[in-house]
Amino acid sequence: MLPSHVVPLILVLAVLGPGAVVVCSEQPLVDHADLPPPSPAADPAPSLKPPLDSAGSSAVEAAPLAPAPTPRLFFWGDRPASPAATQEDGADLRARLRRYPDYPVVENDRVHYFLDRFTGDQRRVIARWLGRSSRYREMVRRTFRDRGLPEDLAFTAMIESGFDPGAVSRVGAKGLWQFMARTGRLYGLRVDRWVDERLDPEKSTAAAAAYLGDLYKQFGSWFLAQAAYNAGEVKVARAIRLSRTTDFWELAQGRHLRTETKDFVPSIQAITLIARAPDRYGFEVATDSPPQFETVQAPPATDLRRLARAAGLAPGALRTLNPELWRGVTPPGAFYTLRVPPAAKDPVALAILASPERTVHVVRQDETLSQIAKRYDVSVTDIARWNKLGSLNRIRPGDRIRVASAPLPAAAEADQRSFR
Repeated sequence: MLPSHVVPLILVLAVLGPGAVVVCSEQPLVDHADLPPPSPAADPAPSLKPPLDSAGSSAVEAAPLAPAPTPRLFFWGDRPASPAATQEDGADLRARLRRYPDYPVVENDRVHYFLDRFTGDQRRVIARWLGRSSRYREMVRRTFRDRGLPEDLAFTAMIESGFDPGAVSRVGAKGLWQFMARTGRLYGLRVDRWVDERLDPEKSTAAAAAYLGDLYKQFGSWFLAQAAYNAGEVKVARAIRLSRTTDFWELAQGRHLRTETKDFVPSIQAITLIARAPDRYGFEVATDSPPQFETVQAPPATDLRRLARAAGLAPGALRTLNPELWRGVTPPGAFYTLRVPPAAKDPVALAILASPERTVHVVRQDETLSQIAKRYDVSVTDIARWNKLGSLNRIRPGDRIRVASAPLPAAAEADQRSFR
């Protein structure tokens, strides 16, 4: 007699056929009693801002010469399709990847309050947000879908930032998802004096997806997860304990959550209803095309404005595609993957090759290795190793020393004179 839990497995294998791999467990997929304790409290989220701001086939016939490769254009969040995606219907793929329940939308008095606001005196701002969201919404949905999350969570960013990747709150939260620096770093975003990936739409969206997924695992409710995204896990857990309920709408009737957090969830509900069917609510949305780009490797400490000028681009063309470089300079110490307009890839690459001095530093009068290392955010040991310096070597004004860990382009290598 087969154990009871083996029979369903045999039936599943019979349906899936040979070659199928099934991972099974006698335990439920999610048992909230077995979940780890809450992670450290999230940074205080920004207040809910009312919408008043200004804001080819594999069987091809052989040819004498292979055709020139087509330039690869990327969009925010663009990724090569997986083999499975080429064989499955989109809906089937989403169902197979879904690891979390759907995002529910309710219509209650509080949701209708915000619906009235967003379709009334805030209509112009909401229309602007909807238009701007078209630049990033598909990237956000794809990111959430690929992680098994409900795509409608994308509209959380509408209330967080109005889909403005450059948004900065009064408490220092930044980007589409309004991460504070500490929480951003906790979820893998680089935030330092050179790079702030909270301003990178793609990377910050991946971090937000991970964070929301963790919050759902902790609270077992999308409404509570979004409330915790706004207020922090500790505050929501405390409100649940004091109110003795895990129903967000009951929590919102009590005094243990801030008004900002009580309004955050119904605002997202309202904007989700509108974004799902803008015509129903009288919105004629002007859509913006998603940004297209290719990439090049830029040397350390490359000034984007100067590089754009050398490549014949508008001064802000490179900064627009690389908002995480908030100082307008690539970070020192290593080459950086830079997004560039598709038609500008060759001009930018040529401009980089024509400027080999960007990978070396010319020693100034009375300058020390320690000062140079600090300027480029590298160590003295690294500079000594890259330039084959011994303990007795001395630097003199006019000497040219390497300040990058990556190999120099050929033109730069040829131009760099030996260290004296």
